[in-house]
Amino acid sequence: MAAASKPVTNNDPVHDLSGPLNLGLIVDADYRLMIESITDYAIFFLDPSGIVTSWNAGARQLKGYEANEVVGRHFSIFYPPELLEKNWPQHELDIAASTGQYKEEGWRLRKDGTRIWTSIVITRLSSPDGTLRGFSKITRDLSERRRHDDLLRASEEGFRLMVDGVKDYAIFMLDPSGYVVSWNKGAKANKGYEAHEIIGKHFSVFYPPEVSATGFPDTELKVARDVGRFEDEGWRVRKDGSRFWASVIITALFDETGRHRGFAKVTRDLTERRRISTLEDEGRRITTFLAMLGHELRNPLTPISNAVAIMERLGEGVDGKTLARMNNIIARQLRQITRLVDDLLDVGRITSGKIHLESKPVKLADVIDEAVEMVKPSADAKHHALVFHRWAADAWIAGDRARMIQVVCNLLSNAIKFTPDGGRIEVRLQESGANAEISVNDNGPGIAPASLPQVFMLFAQGEQEISRPQGGLGLGLTLVEQLVTLHGGDISAFSKGLPGEGAEFIIRLPRVAAPLEKKKHDGTETRKVVLVVDDNRDAAETMCLLVESLGYATRTAFDGPSALDAIKVEQPDIVLLDIGLPGFSGVEVARRVHREVANPPTLVAVTGFGQASDREASLAAGFYAHMTKPIDAQQLEDLLERMIGKA
Repeated sequence: MAAASKPVTNNDPVHDLSGPLNLGLIVDADYRLMIESITDYAIFFLDPSGIVTSWNAGARQLKGYEANEVVGRHFSIFYPPELLEKNWPQHELDIAASTGQYKEEGWRLRKDGTRIWTSIVITRLSSPDGTLRGFSKITRDLSERRRHDDLLRASEEGFRLMVDGVKDYAIFMLDPSGYVVSWNKGAKANKGYEAHEIIGKHFSVFYPPEVSATGFPDTELKVARDVGRFEDEGWRVRKDGSRFWASVIITALFDETGRHRGFAKVTRDLTERRRISTLEDEGRRITTFLAMLGHELRNPLTPISNAVAIMERLGEGVDGKTLARMNNIIARQLRQITRLVDDLLDVGRITSGKIHLESKPVKLADVIDEAVEMVKPSADAKHHALVFHRWAADAWIAGDRARMIQVVCNLLSNAIKFTPDGGRIEVRLQESGANAEISVNDNGPGIAPASLPQVFMLFAQGEQEISRPQGGLGLGLTLVEQLVTLHGGDISAFSKGLPGEGAEFIIRLPRVAAPLEKKKHDGTETRKVVLVVDDNRDAAETMCLLVESLGYATRTAFDGPSALDAIKVEQPDIVLLDIGLPGFSGVEVARRVHREVANPPTLVAVTGFGQASDREASLAAGFYAHMTKPIDAQQLEDLLERMIGKA
């Protein structure tokens, strides 16, 4: 008879599940069960020499070995030959043993010899006393990610090679602040920079200085960032400083999270295409101009020819009344021909840079008054109301009075010519910030909006009837724009092209302070005044003593700004002006004097620079004479007597 089994009690140390030993066994069993059930990761243990001592389901799935095929073998069987040659498995164990862990991504082998790209982590396992017990090794198959990365890398490399190989377009990248971060062959060909010369520099170096100074490059980036892209055509600058006409597209780049990563910029050189287009356009306009010129010259030549024929036919029998009529006709038509020729000559001088403008203080109200007076007979002949609103009667500019009268006359004559009888033409003079504005508007037929961009082009005119009742060569507005530009201003045209609403032209010119009038001496100061300007105080003092010994009164200044102030306040008769002055140079003093003083004194350059080019520069700046230091006393006396009279 079998012995009765011993009942289990809570005091039995083997079966007491609440004891620490049994609880530990349960936890170990659960931990082993968890590892065994993981299939996405190969998790196994190695002894200190690298022999496999365990094998989970993930290892079997990843490596292809059953547990009985791999347990007891060295883990180097998972490594390709090129790593075995370098003893790489032992290298990994050595690092893990010394540092506690080794991490890597690399190629490993399956049982069937195929390769997989894996992520591995080898961790040192230590006994309580710190001795090495072995290693845990976790391996994950990253082959799919590697394949995707390789495809992406190949795509990016192909794209890079494609972009880099493009030579007709400059294609490069900018960081979010506008600094160049990549550079293709087309960029090198278009811009002239090697990659190492331009990467890291701000892309504003490609813009002309006058464009860059306005902040336009940053505006382009802001628009591209706000709306996604920016497109433009304009002048750009190569490394050698030459300009080319470019088509530019800037595209903002954002990552998948919406973060702004920078910009792609594509630039194409359109200089040749623009040149051909410009030549074709100029050819068309010149052809039109020649036809207009023939028409405009034949018009006055016809009455002249008729008048001559009448006088020849009548011969000595011509009466005084008929002769007077013929003379008037010939004189009137000759004035028309003269006006046409003068306009042609003016355009030629301006376009060739040979026109000379004075730069003196000009009161715009007086200019408009004189222009209105000159065109009034033409306005009266067509029964126009011609009104001048002088809202800024004391506005002054620095410029050429005669040319400004010509500008206003041309605008008024246009308005008179194109406005039907009984119209209204208004001129306004007003101030707008630092500018003076002259506006001329009428209530005629206006200008078609499509024609507005061309109104200032040479030989361009709006549509006219075949009879060309208004006539003209299309030069007037070209002259106006170019003369205004030479005065540092700009002009704009506005019109809806609706009959009765007319057109408006607005000129903006930089204002200057009203000039000081020449002092009227009360008799207490009878001597002529000489202003001596030199930053070397000893030189200024001795020059004053020399001038005073010749019988003239003197004043002194020691820099550019104080010299300009002294000229305005003291109003000397002559200024002995050094060129190299602090503040601003003597040349700048001369330029500003001629712009800002109604009756500028005679300026004499007194300088240590005595080359022929220095003399030419002085005369070009408005100096009457150029004297080289040290000054000859007799020469100075002769100059003063000649210019302001004997003391």
